Amino acid sequence: MDSARIGRLALGAAAAIALVAIGVAVMRDDDAAPATPVTQAQPTETPDQAIAKLEARLKTNPQDVKGWQLLGWAFFETNRFAEAATAYRRAATLSPGNAELWSSLGEALALSTDKRELPKDAAEAFRKAIAIDAKDPRARYFLAVGKDVSGDHKGAIDDWFALLADTPAGAPWQADLRRTIEEVAAREKIDVAARLAAIKPAPGGAHPDLPSVATAAIPGPTREQMQAAAALPKGQQDMMVQSMVDGLEAKLKADPSNVQGWMMLMRSRMTLGEPAKAGAAWKSAVAANPAAKAQIDQAARALGIPGG
Repeated sequence: MDSARIGRLALGAAAAIALVAIGVAVMRDDDAAPATPVTQAQPTETPDQAIAKLEARLKTNPQDVKGWQLLGWAFFETNRFAEAATAYRRAATLSPGNAELWSSLGEALALSTDKRELPKDAAEAFRKAIAIDAKDPRARYFLAVGKDVSGDHKGAIDDWFALLADTPAGAPWQADLRRTIEEVAAREKIDVAARLAAIKPAPGGAHPDLPSVATAAIPGPTREQMQAAAALPKGQQDMMVQSMVDGLEAKLKADPSNVQGWMMLMRSRMTLGEPAKAGAAWKSAVAANPAAKAQIDQAARALGIPGG
């Protein structure tokens, strides 16, 4: 088992779970107003500049749970996992009854190490999330990853099957979770074909308040999820979202084989009201990944991209 095992497993289903978890947290508290004013972001603001402003705001109001959550998300999106963990730990300490914050912390801790095992502090954070919400999908996913990397492959697969059974039809992580099961089963020579064929997604799902829209299976932030920046004034909120989406586009230019990333970018551009840029992302995705053309085209149609 190589040291990158946790990272590879984390970048599939857990990534989609994380996006929805952010959205649920925001929808539960989307009327919250920022506690202190922040200087409006400039159109040329970079992710680092937006993060710096948010850090300055938190120095003024260190009890702002939502601000720490957003800071953790911003660090995570820029692959600064250790710093994301620090921010999420502050948020979870301030709001210890919030399962999503503990599972966010666990994920950041898991990805901040190059060790093959699931770190003890990450596992502890996931267990705290489960103690609060036994159905928390991200914590369940990663605790199963921990079993897999420690050698309990059957136990991990059983846990992933239990999560799959609780997963709403069309949930963003459904396809990646099935793929994880298939890959680990193939690696360990465990026959799961019949179980996968027999499993039925939960009609209401483990979290009935998850967004249910036609594009739910397409990775990427919805309008509600991108409003995780709601703790900031509107101008800075929009600039931070825009900078994150631009950053995703830059990553895809460096790694154009990331089909899930292209679909995330397509969705984000449509959410931002940029159909021309969404169309350009669609064309680039197909050009770079002709074998996935049918999947990408289907996403474009579902998103309503012109010509899709």
